[in-house]
Amino acid sequence: MSTAREQSVGLFGGEAPGAAAARAHGDVAWLSRLAGRFVVFEGPDGSGKSTQMQALGALCRRGGLKVVEARDPGGTFIGEEIRELLLKRRDHVPGAAEMAVRCETMLFMASRAQLVDEVIRPARARGEVVLGDRFVPSTLAYQGAAGGMTRAEIEAAAKVACGEVRPDVVLVFDVDEATAARRLNPLLDRMEAKGAAFHKKVREGYLAQAKERPDEFLVIDARGNADEVTGLMLGRLRERVAKW
Repeated sequence: MSTAREQSVGLFGGEAPGAAAARAHGDVAWLSRLAGRFVVFEGPDGSGKSTQMQALGALCRRGGLKVVEARDPGGTFIGEEIRELLLKRRDHVPGAAEMAVRCETMLFMASRAQLVDEVIRPARARGEVVLGDRFVPSTLAYQGAAGGMTRAEIEAAAKVACGEVRPDVVLVFDVDEATAARRLNPLLDRMEAKGAAFHKKVREGYLAQAKERPDEFLVIDARGNADEVTGLMLGRLRERVAKW
């Protein structure tokens, strides 16, 4: 079972999708400003956020930066056990009740608390770039906007789980529901299988957060191919980093 630390040193062997666009983007000296920063990749299932995280991670490493990739939920031994509980489908199990959204929320926060203490906070202290595959904004979108939990409830739980740790920037990879559905593996996990109406609310939840907090969020049009989206991501991120 891989930890976030192990994922940062070769799990994505070979060239990641989008890497050609990353190389072609020109001078990357600006990436040095990401040292010690926490960059979170968000978006609906099928948005391609994980592919883009790989592309940015590869580019940072080529620039000499140390990178830690932290998936959420998961990223630690304890977190991966919680992830299995969260994503395992039980609709074929006789008598198994659907997991309550409040239970979902607390399990996500429990995994996140371990990830913050074991991975994110120490990596930032060492001056490494932390790339997060989801964080609190996903709970606000999935369990909040789509699931019915209030923002106040989620933010109170996040304060306990994460303390002072917040992303320096959140990249939201925005894609319409039809495109996202075409990109998903046919073997859907429990969250992916919640249906079109649910995922429409998830997307709306992300866009609402970005509108409310434009200094923290960047929305990237993720409808293109991997290289096109990487180019958009790098351009927007470079503009944001220049303001730090």
